[in-house]
Amino acid sequence: MNLYSGKDCPHSQRARIVACEKDINMEVQWVDEEDPPQEVYELNPDNDLPVLVDRDLVLHNSYVIMEYLDERFPHPPLMPVDPVARAQARLMLYSIDNDWYSAMSELLAGGSKKSQEVARKAIRDGLTAVAPMFSRQEFAVGDAFSLVDCSLAPLIWRLPQLEVVLPKAAAPLLAYGNRLFKREGFRLSLGQVERETRAEALAQS
Repeated sequence: MNLYSGKDCPHSQRARIVACEKDINMEVQWVDEEDPPQEVYELNPDNDLPVLVDRDLVLHNSYVIMEYLDERFPHPPLMPVDPVARAQARLMLYSIDNDWYSAMSELLAGGSKKSQEVARKAIRDGLTAVAPMFSRQEFAVGDAFSLVDCSLAPLIWRLPQLEVVLPKAAAPLLAYGNRLFKREGFRLSLGQVERETRAEALAQS
C-alpha cells in the first residue's frame, strides 16, 4: 500500500493520521505539491493529493481514502457504530470540508487580500462557535476519537501558518487541539515540512 502525500498538505495529513492511528503498514511517497511527478498524474488525472494505491485499487480524494482505510482496517473503528451518530459525523465532515478546508485552501494558495480576510474570518468565527462543546466532551463526536478529529487536527495545527488568531472564547478548542497533537498517531503523521512550517509561524507570531 502506497500513499502519495503532499509535504505540507492538510488533505494528505488527515489520511496519514488515519493510517497512523490504525498502525497500517503503508509506504508514504512524499510529493512536491507544486511539481508532482508524472506518475501522480497517471494515477489521478485530477493531479491532486493524496493518492492511495492498494494493489490494483487507486483512490484519490482524502475523505474517500479515510473512509476506505477505516473500513479496510476496522480496528480501532474511527466512525460511530450507531447509524444516527454516524450520519451526524459525516455531516460534520462535510461541513469541515465545505466551510473550513475550502477557506484554508484559499489561504494556502495565497489569493487576494480581500479573499484571504474572508477566509480567515470564516475559520476564526467557525472554530470559535464550536469551541464550547470541547469543554463538555473530549473529542468532536463525544468521547471516542473519530475521522472528524482526523480532519480537524491538520486545520488547528496550521492556524499559526494561516495567521488565524482565535479569541479567548475559543480556549476549549485550542485545548482540544493540544490533546490531538499529543496523540501518538498525530505525532507519527507529521512530516518534516509540517513541523518546520508551524515552528517558523509560531516564531514569527
